[in-house]
Amino acid sequence: MKEINYHRELNPAQLKAVESIHGPHLVIAGAGSGKTRVLVHRVAYLVQQGIAPEQILLLTFTRRSAEEMLRRASILLDERCRNVSGGTFHSFANMILRKYAKLLEISNNFTILDQADAEDAVNLVRTQLGFHKSEKRFPRKHAILEVISKSVNKSEKISGVLFDEYPQFIEFTEEIKKIRDEYNKYKRQKSLLDYDDLLVFLKNLLVKHETVRASLSAKYKYIMVDEYQDTNKLQAHIACLLAADHTNIMVVGDDAQSIYSFRGANFKNIMDFPEIFKGTKIITLEENYRSTQPILDLTNAVIAQAREKFQKNLYTKKQGGKIPVFIDCADENSQSTFVAEKILELKEEGVALKDIAVLFRSGWHSNDLEIELASRNILFAKYGGQKFVEAAHVKDLVSYLRIAYNVHDQVSWLRALELIPRIGPKTATKIIDSILDPSRLEELWQKNDELKKLFELLKKVDLKRDSPAEVIARFLNYYQPLLKIKYDDFNKRLNDLDSLLRIAQRYKTCEQFLVDLALEPPERMLVEPARQNKDDALLTLSTIHSAKGLEWHTVFLIYVAEGHLPSYLSLNSAEQIEEERRLFYVAATRAKVNLFLLKPHIDRSPRSFVDGGGSVFTQTSRFLEQGGLLEEFVDVQSTNFSDELLELELEDIIGEKSNKHKEFFESMEEYFRNE
Repeated sequence: MKEINYHRELNPAQLKAVESIHGPHLVIAGAGSGKTRVLVHRVAYLVQQGIAPEQILLLTFTRRSAEEMLRRASILLDERCRNVSGGTFHSFANMILRKYAKLLEISNNFTILDQADAEDAVNLVRTQLGFHKSEKRFPRKHAILEVISKSVNKSEKISGVLFDEYPQFIEFTEEIKKIRDEYNKYKRQKSLLDYDDLLVFLKNLLVKHETVRASLSAKYKYIMVDEYQDTNKLQAHIACLLAADHTNIMVVGDDAQSIYSFRGANFKNIMDFPEIFKGTKIITLEENYRSTQPILDLTNAVIAQAREKFQKNLYTKKQGGKIPVFIDCADENSQSTFVAEKILELKEEGVALKDIAVLFRSGWHSNDLEIELASRNILFAKYGGQKFVEAAHVKDLVSYLRIAYNVHDQVSWLRALELIPRIGPKTATKIIDSILDPSRLEELWQKNDELKKLFELLKKVDLKRDSPAEVIARFLNYYQPLLKIKYDDFNKRLNDLDSLLRIAQRYKTCEQFLVDLALEPPERMLVEPARQNKDDALLTLSTIHSAKGLEWHTVFLIYVAEGHLPSYLSLNSAEQIEEERRLFYVAATRAKVNLFLLKPHIDRSPRSFVDGGGSVFTQTSRFLEQGGLLEEFVDVQSTNFSDELLELELEDIIGEKSNKHKEFFESMEEYFRNE
């Protein structure tokens, strides 16, 4: 038998977690504290103590992570670790339900619907009920399924989900409930289960059939759950039911990294675990193996301001380290310029692009930066949000500009025409064929008011006279009603269109604007990097949500401003503000050596604050302002812009506004003073 020196391989807190076998345990694993190492060693330790591998259940959030942990445990000890029951909640549910299907009056050869199949089933039910013929804008299949799924995973009523996340569809509450009920009937009749059903049916099995629950509890005597802060109510309930008899359950996670409430994750699960299992022993992993102490000092201070938390203070034995840097840039483009230039500096110093990341709260935050990086030939991959110029709504708007520039652009015509209600591919093709025949064209547009509006607008556009921004603004005004018809989440897409307008303001001609958008598209940059430089890798652009669990030598966190981080959508909810704080914490703890925090001094995307136009001065994120953290833990720097320039810009801004807009700016300044 292989000997493992646990005392040498683990720090004292990690060792305590590994050697804790009986009873309930909550391991609070701070960022970079070796959580996976603990789980791998604990699997090996349990098996080494003579516990049958089949009696150990390891629940994770991806199959890959479970497989990797058991692979590492088998290397650490021996192949017995491969026999540990490891997998996701859904895969475990599937296995159990196949065995006990009859008790739930379902067939044991049920078919599992994937996301696309489930959406198609919802659409079938929606059509059968006749709701697709509604005169008002009825939600599409994707949105309906998302509402139903969130209702299940959050154990919340349909009306509550609609109120919180889809207020534009509240008037259809009863119709969506009817679709949900008929969708469930349809699945039952066809022996179909979707992902949510797997959890619902397993929970019902454990609650309603005591002998089955007791049998499973006796079989799986030692239960471990990874990333417990990301469990939803159903998953937490299932884990607790399985461990109810023996209470040999260890859940591992970090309350400070609970950031997935939009997927149904419930922060209360990890906070209330000691209440559910009385006598829970809490083990805190605080030694960090990733970041320097100055970075940890900042992140400790930020999370210390949280209203509800488990106390911990991350530390490292690494020596030295640079203090995090805060840069107040003149505007969005100055922010992009600083990041791009700093990346090139770091590259010259020997830091590879693959070791650098730019993180942001929302996918649209990187729109301007993507253009700046492309202009400097800095290769990047973007995660957690569609690449700016690939977004459907951006392509929609650009198609109008392309048509104005080249009336023979059939691809752009097809895209623009199919946006118009009652125009399908056949009609669009007829119109395109008639573009150069005014007599036939007039006959077609007389039948469709929206088509007539488009042609009248195109007639007024003069690319020699009008700037790209002026043309985009006109087309945006025309396009917005169509945007609302086409996309259920149209309100989330408006920021991208604002970004396109702001980028267009930097150009004098539409030709150059279109050339720059097309010359270095992200898809080419991702396909060809190996041909351009085999030794170079890609810079990472990522939303904070998609960056969790990863790490980089240098991290840039952009838009660290009120209304952005925290998001303006969270400002009216104390719970959401706390999740935004945890988002900031997750982002900052991704950095090993360098952490740069940036914000634009002037924000030209006021949709983050109000649904209007203009420019406003930004306020630094409250997560840096609270408790004087900015002064104590951060090196505050500024890019080269003068107060005189800003004063002139403010005068220009206010000079262009009506009295109503002046009042807005005054109230905005008053708001920030009060904050």
